[in-house]
Amino acid sequence: MSIEVYRDPWGIPHLRAGSPLELARAQGRNAATDRAWQLEVERHRAQGTSAAFLGPEAVPWDRFARRARLADTARRCFDALDADTAAWVRAYVDGVNDALPQQADHAPEFAETSVEPGSWRPWTPLALWLSHHILFAGFPAKLWRDLVAHRLGDHAIGLFATDGPATSGSNGWLVPGDRTATGAALIAGDPHRFIEAPGIYQQIHLVCPEFDVVGLAVPGVPGIAHFGHTGKVAWAITNAMADYQDLYRERLRRTGDRIEALGPDGWRPAATRTETIEVAGADPVTVRIVETERGPVVAGADTEDGEAISLRYPPRVRADLGFAALPALLRATTVADVDRAFDHWAEPVNVVQAADTEGGMLHRVAGTVPLRHPDNRLRVVDAWRPGHQWRGWYGPMPREVVTGVAVMANQRGIAEPLGVEFAPSHRADRIGELLGRHSAWTGPDMAAVHTDTHLGSARPLLDPLAALPGLSPEAARLRDRLLAWDRRMAADSTDATSYARLRSAVVRRLAAHPALSALSGPVPYPEVFLPWLALVPRVAYGLQALLGSDLLPESDRAELIRAAVEEVATAGEPDTPWGMLHRLAPWQALPGGPPEGAWPALAGDHDCVLSTSSVPGVTDLSARGPAARYVWDLARREDSLWVVPLGASGRPRSAHHHDQLPLWLRGDLVPVITDFTLLTEERT
Repeated sequence: MSIEVYRDPWGIPHLRAGSPLELARAQGRNAATDRAWQLEVERHRAQGTSAAFLGPEAVPWDRFARRARLADTARRCFDALDADTAAWVRAYVDGVNDALPQQADHAPEFAETSVEPGSWRPWTPLALWLSHHILFAGFPAKLWRDLVAHRLGDHAIGLFATDGPATSGSNGWLVPGDRTATGAALIAGDPHRFIEAPGIYQQIHLVCPEFDVVGLAVPGVPGIAHFGHTGKVAWAITNAMADYQDLYRERLRRTGDRIEALGPDGWRPAATRTETIEVAGADPVTVRIVETERGPVVAGADTEDGEAISLRYPPRVRADLGFAALPALLRATTVADVDRAFDHWAEPVNVVQAADTEGGMLHRVAGTVPLRHPDNRLRVVDAWRPGHQWRGWYGPMPREVVTGVAVMANQRGIAEPLGVEFAPSHRADRIGELLGRHSAWTGPDMAAVHTDTHLGSARPLLDPLAALPGLSPEAARLRDRLLAWDRRMAADSTDATSYARLRSAVVRRLAAHPALSALSGPVPYPEVFLPWLALVPRVAYGLQALLGSDLLPESDRAELIRAAVEEVATAGEPDTPWGMLHRLAPWQALPGGPPEGAWPALAGDHDCVLSTSSVPGVTDLSARGPAARYVWDLARREDSLWVVPLGASGRPRSAHHHDQLPLWLRGDLVPVITDFTLLTEERT
C-alpha cells in the first residue's frame, strides 16, 4: 500500500500506510513537511548547538545541554532499545531526512538564518524528548531550597513549596459512563506548558492495518505518547510532580593530568572533555564537561579544585527513556493494554488516566523514580557522605480504582509518595466542583470546564484585606469593590485587573521585606537555572504560604497589604480590562514576530482551571497555558474534540498557521474527523 496523506478543514494530517514502519516513515515525512524549522531548532537545542544561529542568548541552554550530556544519553538509550522499537524509530528518522531538505525551502527561517537543514541520526528523536523534559521535574528547585536553607535556615525550606512559573502542569479528568449522556466514559483536559510558536503538540491521525489512532504527537518524536484515542481505548496524562532527579555537591581536585571527585568510597577519577559552542555574532565559547560517578556536573564544571554540583537522572543511569511504550500504545485496544504499555514508561513521571469501550478505567502513575534518602528529594546533598546513593527503583507505581469522577491537576493525591512540591488544590477542587453539578455530561459540555476562570487562590489575600481598618477613602472603595468581586479572571473584567495589580504590589513589597533580604542577592548558579532562583517569582507563587506563615509578624503582613492597597488605589479605578494586560506571549526561536500588543487578550490566571500563567510582580503577559485541549469520547470517537493554541502548520505562510487561535481563545474545540471520505487527499 502506498503512503496516503489527507487533510481535514483545519490542515490536520491524516496518514495511512501499509505497515507500522511505512507509517512511521510517513509520520517523519509529515513532521518535516509541517514543522521543518521547529525540527531544526529542536535538533540543535538537543545537541547544544543552537547558539550557532540563534546567537548569544542561546548559549546558556547550549552549555547546559552539553554539560548534562543530553545527546550522549539519547545515544545510549537508543542503543539499548529492543530491535523492533529501534527499527520503528529509524523509519521515522528516515522520513524526516527524506523530506527535510526540500521542505526547508518553504520555511523562511532557514533563509533568514542561513541555516542548512542537518541530517537526523537514529537517536535524534530520543534527544528531543530528553531536551523537552530534562527540566520538567524542576530539579533546580533543589538549588532554591538549598539557598533558602543556607540563608534563612532549614525551617524556611517549605515556605516556597508550590507550583511555580517554570513548572509544567496540566488538568485532566475522567468522567465514568454513569455520569455522561451516552453511558460511555469521557476523558478531557489540557496540558499546561510554555506556549511555543509553532506548538509543542501536533494533532495527527495514524492508520495502518495494525492500528488506527488519533492524538497529540510531539513533532520530532514518533507515535502518540501523551494523549491518544484508538477507537476502543483512550488515554491522557498530567505531570505527577514526582521527584526523580538528584543534585550532588561534589568536591573536585586535580591530580596530575586528571580531575578526581570525592565519593563515599574516596577519590575517584572524573571524566573530562572540552567542547566549543559556536555563537552567531560573537566569539566561540569553550565549555568544560565533567562527569563524576554520580553524573554530569551542571554547575561549577570550570573549577579544578573546589565544589561543583552534579546531576543524576534515570535515563543516564538506566539507558532507558521508555520509548518501548510508544508503539505499544498505538496497538492498545483495552485499558489493560494501556496499563501494560505504561509499565515501560520512564520519563517524565506522569499520572495516567484511560478508559475503554468495554467500561474499563485506569488511574495510575507511570515512570521511573529512584529509591534513596529523603534528603535527596529536598536539596543538594554531599556526594562524599554515605547514604545518598540510589538503592533501586520505586515500585509498584501508585494506582487508584476509579469509582467516580477522577481529577488530575498536579495536586497532592495519587503521586504524593513520589514528590515534594505539588500544585495547590485550587484547580483540582474547582474541576471536581464543576463536574459534580450534573450527571449527563457530553463532549461539548467540557468547554465550560476547560475555560473556567474562577480564582481559588484569591482568598488568602482578600481575607486579610477585609480586616484592615483605617484605610483612605480611595483604598476603602478599592477594598469594597474587590470583596464584592466574583473572583473570576475574565478577560473583560476591570476588577480582575485591580486584583492583579494589588497582588503584584504585595508580591514586590514582600520580596523587598527585610525578612527575605538574604534571598535577594546574586546566586552562584548558571543562568539556565535562574527561573527557579529569582526571588520575586518565588514570592509570587508562594504568596499563599507566605501570607499564612510566621516568617513575618502578623502586624507586618497587615501593614504590607495596607501599603499595597493604598498604592493601587492612588492610581484610580482601572479602565483596562484584565485581558488587555494578560496577553499571550508565546516563545519563538527567532525574534521578529508580532509586537507585544498584537498578541490576543487572555482570560484566566495561574490557579484558574483556565491556567494562563503570568508572573505577578514581574509581568502580566502569559507565556504558559493550555498547549492543547482535548475531549476523548468513548461512545463514538468521531464525537471527540480537540484544539491547539495556534494551528496545525508551522509554516508562516500557511492558512493553517494560526487558524485555531480564535477558537482556542473562545474555548471552542475542533471536531475529530476519522472518516477518510470527509478528508481531502494531499497530492504532491
